[in-house]
Amino acid sequence: MVNVNTLLGKNVVGDDARLIGSVTGVEVELLPSWKITHLHVSLTEETTRELGYKKPFLGSVEVLIPISIVKAVGDLISLDKKTAELKDIVEPTKK
Repeated sequence: MVNVNTLLGKNVVGDDARLIGSVTGVEVELLPSWKITHLHVSLTEETTRELGYKKPFLGSVEVLIPISIVKAVGDLISLDKKTAELKDIVEPTKK
């Protein structure tokens, strides 16, 4: 079992070992399972460009990454998809 607070701030890397960003929050399905469904990830500038997003003047682009593509959680969070493959998987958060 993983405490949500231990996920916050962890770096997220793709299957190509490239840094995608860092975890800023989580999405939880409340009933009936109370499971984390997505990670909120603040993208690096390089990943923002590669995925076709426009970087805001202040801050960074934040996307939702489904838990289903998380391969491992340790000192960082590894995904089972390469950075380029995320374009059709992730969605921007609604701020």
